[in-house]
Amino acid sequence: MKRIVILLLTAIMACATVFAENDAVASTNARKTRKKVAVVLSGGGAKGMAHIGVLKVLEQAGIPIDIITGTSMGSIVGGLYAIGYNAHSLDSLARAQDWSYIISDRENLRNQSLSDVEKQYVYALSMGLGGGKRDRQAGGLIKGKNLSELFEKLCVGYTDSLNFSRDLPIPFACVATDIIKYEEYDFHSGRLPQAMRASMAIPAVFSPVRIDSCVLVDGGMRNNFPVDIARKMGADIVIGISVHDHPMTVDDVWGTMSVLSQIVDANTKNKFEENKAATDVFMYVDPEGYGAASFSAAAIDTLIRRGEEEAMRHWDELIALKKRIGISKNYRPKLLHPLSPEVMTDKHRVVDFEFVNMTPQDERFLRQKFHFAKMDSIYAAKEQEIATSMRMDLFYQSAECRLIPKDSGCVVRMVAGSRKTTRMYAGFRYDTEEYAAIQMGLSVPLKTTIPVNTDITLRLGKRNMLRTELTVHPRSFTRPTLSFTFRRNDIDIYINGDRDYNIQYNQFQSEFTPFNFDFRHFNIQLGLRWDYLHYRNKLGSETSQQMSLINEHYFSYRARITYNSEDNWIFPTRGARFKAEYAYLTDDFARLEKRVADGSSDGRKPGLSDVSANWRMSFTIGKRFTLQPMLYGRLLFGSVLPAVFGNTIGGDNFGHYVEQQMPFAGFGCMEYVDRHFVAAQLQLQQRFGTNHYVLFRFAGAQHAKDIKNLLDRHTLLGAQAAYYYNTMFGPVGGTVGYSNRTKEPYFYLNIGYEF
Repeated sequence: MKRIVILLLTAIMACATVFAENDAVASTNARKTRKKVAVVLSGGGAKGMAHIGVLKVLEQAGIPIDIITGTSMGSIVGGLYAIGYNAHSLDSLARAQDWSYIISDRENLRNQSLSDVEKQYVYALSMGLGGGKRDRQAGGLIKGKNLSELFEKLCVGYTDSLNFSRDLPIPFACVATDIIKYEEYDFHSGRLPQAMRASMAIPAVFSPVRIDSCVLVDGGMRNNFPVDIARKMGADIVIGISVHDHPMTVDDVWGTMSVLSQIVDANTKNKFEENKAATDVFMYVDPEGYGAASFSAAAIDTLIRRGEEEAMRHWDELIALKKRIGISKNYRPKLLHPLSPEVMTDKHRVVDFEFVNMTPQDERFLRQKFHFAKMDSIYAAKEQEIATSMRMDLFYQSAECRLIPKDSGCVVRMVAGSRKTTRMYAGFRYDTEEYAAIQMGLSVPLKTTIPVNTDITLRLGKRNMLRTELTVHPRSFTRPTLSFTFRRNDIDIYINGDRDYNIQYNQFQSEFTPFNFDFRHFNIQLGLRWDYLHYRNKLGSETSQQMSLINEHYFSYRARITYNSEDNWIFPTRGARFKAEYAYLTDDFARLEKRVADGSSDGRKPGLSDVSANWRMSFTIGKRFTLQPMLYGRLLFGSVLPAVFGNTIGGDNFGHYVEQQMPFAGFGCMEYVDRHFVAAQLQLQQRFGTNHYVLFRFAGAQHAKDIKNLLDRHTLLGAQAAYYYNTMFGPVGGTVGYSNRTKEPYFYLNIGYEF
């Protein structure tokens, strides 16, 4: 019986093999007898998203694609299609990307420490200073590191040097421009991600790609519609898609960007008419209303739809074309394996690691931090994490981590650029409370065996601040930090909406944080802080004059945990923010001296326990409306409470004037509340257009001297409405609010990021 079963299985497998071979032979013979079809995709930046819509219809019509050529965005769509991403995969991929991040040089928020992320929401300007080796990725406003990383991930399996006609599932070529000789540079081989990156390097916007003695920029400068290349590759029939803009008139050229755009557009017309005449089917997708940088979700959706509509207008022509190709009307080509964005989560077996342009110390750092000795496989997402560490921990200006396929797996190759130099940050703001203020920062990487970074921050305004911070980046999970901060505070204190007094004092603060752990969205710290308060002046009511302010110092033990997964720290639409802190305040490492009104001592008491927390979540309803509930509060336990550490509320942000300040809707200025304070807030956020926001905020709170009486006091209520326009230099707008404590409306104007 067993022999009969084995014989039957053998016969079935043999038949299957014969049929498969016959199908393969038939497919090969059909391809040899019919004509070769090429699809040519023009450049155009974001307008090139329309190519995806055309490809959808070509697949629906059953048009075989034997060759693909493209320029700029056409090279990206075409290159990905050539390795297996079908039209629907490309559609999903285009919509899934955060294009504002991809076309910038920002670090991925998920891979940064929260302190590094914070800089993006404080400083409007950032630039490198000093000498050092020249950065070969310089030469444009955007280096394009995020684009390069995206291409490396999407092209997994095709990142090594290849022959694009022989080694890709569909033969492919793309165009760049060598600005040294100012001639066309055609990619028929090389590294596919690098070829796509060079082809779309818009001059002055994206840094050029350097290969040997060539400096390569956008191929549209010489050949924006490379039909001629498709013909040279053996195409018998060419289907061409163009998304070029309408010609500009005199009235259209009025600013710097329009002048640059006209220069680029004028160059893209080179060879266009000849190439257009060489197409068999020419499709023009009108990009009216959209430009090269129109990467919004609405723009992508519209452009893809316009591509489909334009191709459908040629439907009868496409069906008739099948006869010329030599196939039947019902012919359907076999699509390549439908790759999708999930390919980036594929696991790859690791056989070796290579380090290029890195010191032995840096190589050892990465080996130990990422446990290469135990790593037998890797996800594409881990590549980005390694590259980010090379930039953030080892201070390289540019870094690549890519997988090189081998027969038995892949090699993880890490390529480092030149070292970072000192980086300067600058931010400025104006508001109706403090008027104008500026803040500047310097980040100085030190060339030491163990990576060390120094941050220096200077704030000038009504409140002045100087801070220095030294952070060690060992191979272990923690980053010990030592900081010193000087603050010169000038603060107005209000009671029931009326200014009661002004206090001026200097604060010297030093903190050592031996445990400073970052993991994705988390930061956990344990440390010791020293504060010295020197009071300079106090002006105001008779009530305030009864407060005794004596120069004093404090030691505190601190533990804090911070979590932030919000997609935007200013106008979030998803994610959560949580922060909890416990501090034990003393003046001799154990206890606190209690002082009475005349300043004399009343003995030593246990220290002050300070417990604070805030938790905010964002829930988006539809595409533009977001609900943001928040709970927060601060509880102080102990018989001694220094006035400077008391609970204060007011304004829109935590810690704006003093560290323990909590926001409250309806309070425009800072007021003291009792030592136990808990609050709830609901914010309604509506976005109009791309950058216009209308906010409504409602808050309620309870506070009391004793926690057991927390619910006995009259409830604080407040509400406010605000409008903001989100600019590259920070939000600009105003707020109107009212509370049952102040019993009068207030208006607040803000320009720039909060600091």
